[in-house]
Order: sequence, then C-alpha cells, then structure tokens
Amino acid sequence: MSARELIVLGTASQVPTRHRNHNGYLLRWDGEGLLFDPGEGTQRQMLRAGVAAHDIDRICVTHFHGDHSLGLAGVIQRINLDRVPHRVTAHYPASGQRFFERLRYATAYRETVALTEEPVAGDGAVLARTPAYTLEAARLSHPVESYGYRLIEADGRRMLPERLAALGVRGPDIGRLQRERALETEGRTVTLEEVSEVRRGQRFAFIMDTRLCDGVFALAQGCDLLVIESTFLDEEEALAVEYGHLTAGQAARVAAGAGVRHLVLTHFSQRYGDPSDFERQARAAGFEGELTVAEDLMTVALPKRR
Repeated sequence: MSARELIVLGTASQVPTRHRNHNGYLLRWDGEGLLFDPGEGTQRQMLRAGVAAHDIDRICVTHFHGDHSLGLAGVIQRINLDRVPHRVTAHYPASGQRFFERLRYATAYRETVALTEEPVAGDGAVLARTPAYTLEAARLSHPVESYGYRLIEADGRRMLPERLAALGVRGPDIGRLQRERALETEGRTVTLEEVSEVRRGQRFAFIMDTRLCDGVFALAQGCDLLVIESTFLDEEEALAVEYGHLTAGQAARVAAGAGVRHLVLTHFSQRYGDPSDFERQARAAGFEGELTVAEDLMTVALPKRR
C-alpha cells in the first residue's frame, strides 16, 4: 500500500510569520494527493517539501479567506505549466464561486489540464467515491461559508491464520474464499466470516476556521488523524467565538470525545510565540492520544490500523 501521510506546508492564521507560512496541507493517500487550503506561498512551500504539481489530484478549499485560498492562482497555473497528465478536481463552497473563478483566471496562462469544478453546497454531502476512500464535507460555523472535509476508507476484513489452519483452508483457497466469501473444503462450507474479522477502515478529517458546531463533531468522529485549527489559546475563548475560531482546549475536547487517535493542531495566531502552550492546554483538556503541534514542512503519518 502506498504511503498515507500529511505534509504540512503552512500553519499560520491570517498573517504569516518568519517561521510560519500561510496554510497549506497535502494528504497522500494510496497514490493520490489531496491539497487542502492552499494559502499564499503554497507553491514555494511545495518545492521546499518535495511536493510536485503532479502529486495533486484534488484541491479542497474550506472557505475563501485569503490565508486559505490566495495560493490557488499559483497552484492552478503550476498544474497547467507542468502539464499534469491526470484530471484535477476542485471542491470549495459554492457561495464562493466568484472568488474561485477570479483566482483560477487571475492572470493569463495556457490551460493544458482538465480542472473539474465540483463546489459544495447546502449542509455538505458525499463528494466522491473512489476505490480508496469516500470524500465527505460538512458545514462549519464561520463568518463566511466554510466546510470541513473527511476521508473514510471502507471497512475490510483481516484473515485469521489460526482459524484458516483449523478449517483446512490454505494456499490459493484463501484468495478464492476472499473473493467468493464461501467455499467447500473437507466436506463442509467455510464462510469468510468464520476465518476473518472486520478490519476498520482508516479515517482522516480536516477542520479549519470554525466555532464549535455540529459539523465539527461529525467530522471528527472516530478519526485516525484529525487536523484541526486552534487559532487561540483558551484565555482568548471569547475572541475565538466572536471571530469564528477554536481554542486549543476546545479542539482537544472535540478530539477526546470523538475517539481521535492522532490530533494535529494548526492555524496559529501570530500573537503566540511558544508552540508548547498549545500542547499543554490540549493535554489539560483531557486529550490522551498522540498529539502534534504542527510546524511548517513536517510530515505526519497516519497511525497504523487498529
């Protein structure tokens, strides 16, 4: 199986700093690449992180504030300049169609790639079904329309060697049983359920600018890897609510309640200089799983299967 990992291109909220670029995240998932929220400077960050335009299959924009979308113009033109050989699909709030068109055609260039526009509307829904995942969206709560995204891998089955051996299933018969779900052996019928157990599919969610709302909890539920904004520390919770953001403690409580295995905090206000404060508050809020306070150009692997 190809790598499943998150490459962090930028982590700053609203204003970039000397150490943090505007937002940008590339998720590698079984040979596909999903680029989330390409803010200004994403194209250069891709170069620094070893991410090529050919790696992008989908672009997912949560909302049309500049720190989440101003990099679209450069990324789309780079996709065309490099003549990416496959179709690229863009998802974004339908209410921001005019912004997407302005960014897509911000300057003159030669279009060489089929870019499919599939905007998100209403409360969100299933956006795509592929052999590797189902892509969903859910509405968030921000001053402009915003959506979060989630990838869900279908559940599979894990074969149990001791049960296979006990029932005399071996060699090519194992593959046949997986395909046909039942076979005749040694005078009896063996079913797939007798010699296997459910292997839960992996889940990934991406939640940016939002207050606490139903969409946040729905997207986070049962995730193996959750990338979520924590613009403010808990002392600024009133400010977070006013401007449509989360604090480190709020994000961590969401993750703890949803059974998240690996929590990635990101999208930090420039007012904070010590990243360890976000980790401290997340732990104080009760999150006990794996925790990463994101830094630009880091790579975060999805946890191994349960």
